[in-house]
Amino acid sequence: MTHMRTFAVVALLIAVWGLEPSPWSLLTSARGQEPEGWYQWRGPNRDGHSAETGLLKQWPPAGPTRLWQAKGAGTGYSSLAAAHGRVYTMGARDGTEYVMAFDAGTGNKLWETPNGTRFRNEQGDGPRGTPTVDGNRIYAFGGSGELSALDAATGTKTWSVNVVSAFGGVVPYWGYSESPLVVGDRIVLNAGGRRASIVAINKADGKTLWQNHGDEAGYSSPVLLRTGSFQQVVFFTGERALAVDPRDGRLLWTYTRASNNTANIATPVVRGNRVFFSSDYGTGGGMVAVKAAGNIAAAEEVYFTREMRNHHSSSVLVGDTLYGFSSSILTALNFDTGKMAWRDRSVGKGSLIYADGMLYLYSERGVVGLAEANPTAYRERGRFTIETSGSSTWAHPIITNGKLILRDQDTIRAFDVRQ
Repeated sequence: MTHMRTFAVVALLIAVWGLEPSPWSLLTSARGQEPEGWYQWRGPNRDGHSAETGLLKQWPPAGPTRLWQAKGAGTGYSSLAAAHGRVYTMGARDGTEYVMAFDAGTGNKLWETPNGTRFRNEQGDGPRGTPTVDGNRIYAFGGSGELSALDAATGTKTWSVNVVSAFGGVVPYWGYSESPLVVGDRIVLNAGGRRASIVAINKADGKTLWQNHGDEAGYSSPVLLRTGSFQQVVFFTGERALAVDPRDGRLLWTYTRASNNTANIATPVVRGNRVFFSSDYGTGGGMVAVKAAGNIAAAEEVYFTREMRNHHSSSVLVGDTLYGFSSSILTALNFDTGKMAWRDRSVGKGSLIYADGMLYLYSERGVVGLAEANPTAYRERGRFTIETSGSSTWAHPIITNGKLILRDQDTIRAFDVRQ
């Protein structure tokens, strides 16, 4: 009876929206929990959370055991996705960017497929986005604007669209950095064209479903917001925060105060009908409450704070506490009020994710830390340092099947963090 009710709900969603839920949404509903894996940017729900348990609460002095180290990821800052016993990422070599897969158990490279021209910049070359795993396909968006669909097992390319040539998109100064968001039968993306800033592309064949708006592309990745039965896709573009209806691209609401004129990078943080946006360069963070009635939605600011200024990393919400790097300082903030709980220099400026009661910290200088997700004080439970390539370690960490996996340019390392 439980499964019958589940699929009845799914059928209703299809009828109401005309959009099929993603395979991961269907699987999650049927099981009543998240499926295993780290299928996309910031994990299954784009919130920096892993649902895994039974992980170490204290690391040995030298850090957890390294299981393998792999070379061949190429140049770039792309993070990692994991599913099907594979780890997926993107990197550049010579004048080309590639999507690639590694064996999650051994680190052996399984395949690589070209994905457009290498993006070049004085702050580092190569792709920035993270591949998205959806069923038996991979969707990858390169630094120069190449969006491709590939077979997850073989890397065979099914279709490819360059958003610069297709939509008049303008490559941001530091390259396209977005990770594709799959919403039902489509990919909704910030292409950055004058009349095609936000676009929807059919995930089956790469054909355009709609194009709208005129914002420059930012460096952030979109998230899905649900207010009742109403789905909204929330973007942090180069100019503002906004939400669109994924069915037709219709603008629902905007918010500008957390935006800066240099680089909007952090992924929005969603809980219920509230969304938190943050940027650095002296700006700060703002929360909005979204109200919807029928097909209409509006956002109203709840608070604005300068105590959380996310630069290249995004905050994670655990309980009522938002943990994130405010510029270079790890900061804990009450999500509902914006009141700061504590600050600590921790491992230095970096990125973070959450699993099993703990924060996993990865500084841009290769320091890796473990700390309690504690709303009252910073309590570190171990750290170690990797030998870096000399570039900033900006690729965010992931956790999958008891492994903490880190990337630094051409090198990927996997560590055993199981108890």
